Amino acid sequence: MSDPITTATANDLSSSVDPDLIATFRDLATAHGPSVRDPESGLDLDLALWSRLEELGLARLTGAEADGGSGATWQESAALLTQLALAGVAAPVGEHDLLAGWLLRRCGVSADARLRTVAVLGAGATEDSDGPDHADHAERADRPDRIARAVPWARDAHSVACLWQERAGWRIADVPADRLRITPGLNLAGEPRDEVTADLASLGDLALPEILSEATLRELDLRAALLRAVQLAAALESCLSLTLDHVSTRVQFGRAISRFQAVQHTLAQVAAETALARAATDAAVRVATRRDAGTTGLDDLAFAVAVARSCAGHAASLVVRRAHQMHGAIGTTLEHPLHRATLAALAWRSEHGSTQHWDAQVAALASAAGGEGLWPLITR
Repeated sequence: MSDPITTATANDLSSSVDPDLIATFRDLATAHGPSVRDPESGLDLDLALWSRLEELGLARLTGAEADGGSGATWQESAALLTQLALAGVAAPVGEHDLLAGWLLRRCGVSADARLRTVAVLGAGATEDSDGPDHADHAERADRPDRIARAVPWARDAHSVACLWQERAGWRIADVPADRLRITPGLNLAGEPRDEVTADLASLGDLALPEILSEATLRELDLRAALLRAVQLAAALESCLSLTLDHVSTRVQFGRAISRFQAVQHTLAQVAAETALARAATDAAVRVATRRDAGTTGLDDLAFAVAVARSCAGHAASLVVRRAHQMHGAIGTTLEHPLHRATLAALAWRSEHGSTQHWDAQVAALASAAGGEGLWPLITR
């Protein structure tokens, strides 16, 4: 059995992206190979890889060309994220470009290629959180110390785009990492998810004059959730590809186990769920591209992201379970690459809102659209 299913799902994303660019992304990711995770410290940032991304203009893929970026869209960025995830390469490209870079550009600041990430101080979403919760910010408005938890790659960042709420509204500052207290932490996949503590009294000279709206914070949350959806869809495709290879080569009772009807049925389930996650994510990426171009509204993006995260989250439950079942005991070993894909899928599924949270968002947005507005909401 070959890989036609995996090829079909992976190709959906690249249908509107230059194939040569996709090949460049793939070559870069596969040449680097999977990132090595230390059992205690987790995954370290590969500085040589980051330098290479800078040289190729990929660290700021969606940045404006006038500011040293590459002028690409969400679609090209999603293609890069997909190839990195398929190869098991851990790099904070999305956090730097799609989140921190986008946010600073909204404030008229051109971020350079030095690594940045975003910390929403005072929010501190926990692992069992159903989604972003900024309700406590107003109560903390007079406190000098603010904490953000599970901040991606903060320990490796040159600076952190810190957001906090004051009486007048949301403020932002591009803060050098050495002016923050960073406590290392990890997610399930071993990626850095650190605690960031900032003393607001000492950051007054760094605060930008812009007051950000709640809508901007909402859009930041949606972009972060979509970033994880793109990575999650790729992790599921890795699970499918590895499983196809395994059942094609594993022989029992004189024939490959892919010849058994029960295995074929399970493979069909995995392939279907993986394809659904990819299709929903690709649709959300297209909406995000239109949103950046100013041709669609924030509610459209919210619905598309909610659907993508819901579909990908439910798919992860089935794909991870079935992939390990079909691999048997070998799939649980550190020597086998399956754990890199399954742990990543489970980690990314739980970040920026649980599957239950996004299910509720789909229902709420669909209900709010009403009978006449539901079909246009789904199809635009």
